[in-house]
Amino acid sequence: MSAGVQREFWELRAEGSVGPLQFGMSPAEVAEALLVSEPEARGGAAYEQEDFPGGVKAFYDAGKLACVALDAITGRQVLLAGFPLAGRDPAAGHQFFLDHAAGHGNWVLYTPDESLSLTDLGLLLRSQQVGEARLTRPLVVMEEWLESQYYRDHLPLEDVPG
Repeated sequence: MSAGVQREFWELRAEGSVGPLQFGMSPAEVAEALLVSEPEARGGAAYEQEDFPGGVKAFYDAGKLACVALDAITGRQVLLAGFPLAGRDPAAGHQFFLDHAAGHGNWVLYTPDESLSLTDLGLLLRSQQVGEARLTRPLVVMEEWLESQYYRDHLPLEDVPG
């Protein structure tokens, strides 16, 4: 995002949604909620993926929204207890997650790539290389994915160059 552009803030809600997106939405419903006619790109591997403007990636399981990944720089900003999750120093983000978990009784999961997740919130904090720096990028993931060994090993753990 350029210096003069304000990042849009999205609310994280406990019922499996972030911003205008709700788990279980179809690809057409996701595009409609994001006010676009179609994604910028589509991909597939262990899951279907669509890339949308504004640094939003949607991942589907059986054609239903299961994960939303937000870019560290161009993605929407998500706050947790007032802490901005996108575009932060990973060490500060990890410490915040650990402190938040200790203070709120959240379950913490370390992923194979050493990212942290607050599993009961469906929140995964990844890092992304942006120029010379590594910055945090949040993923909001449906609970079934975080609790499944298959998806723990196959979550969208791509490192998107910034």
